[in-house]
This record gives sequence, C-alpha cells and structure tokens, in this order.
Amino acid sequence: MEACPGSQFWGRRFHQAGHTVRIIPAQFVKPYLKSNKNDFNDAQAIAEAASRGSMRCVPLKSTDQLELQALHRVRQRCIIERTAVVNQMRALLL
Repeated sequence: MEACPGSQFWGRRFHQAGHTVRIIPAQFVKPYLKSNKNDFNDAQAIAEAASRGSMRCVPLKSTDQLELQALHRVRQRCIIERTAVVNQMRALLL
C-alpha cells in the first residue's frame, strides 16, 4: 500500500491478520501513475510499483513511534504559530 497517515493503522491491522505488509512511499509510486489521479489509477500505480523487486518500502511503526511523531508535529506547529504571531505583532507595531 502507499504510505499515508492511515497506512500505519491499516498495516498493523493487516499484519495482525497474518498478511505481509509493504508500505511504499508516495514519491516512489508517482512515476508509475499513468494519467489523472483517481482511485483506479492509483491502485494500478501502486500494484506496478509493488511488483518491482528493487522497490524500497517503509517499515511499520510502533504505536510509541507514532505517538512521538505526533508530539513532534504538534510542537513544530506551535513553533510555527508562535513565529507567525510575533511577525504579525512586529508588522503591526511598525
């Protein structure tokens, strides 16, 4: 499957059901997309990319890793918002 926010959840579910999960980064699937982006064309591109023997895959992350990643993203967003507010205040005071 193609890497996306929900792929880690579904990957863990499929792994628990006994399937072998391979998550492919989106940038590696994009070259195999033949025309406009829709579900059918995406599925074809993912299948084509997965059939390549040398395709690099993303490992499944544990829930601890996902929680830490979410914490870092929230922190980064707070930093960006703080910088935006400081810049807005500086512009208004000028």
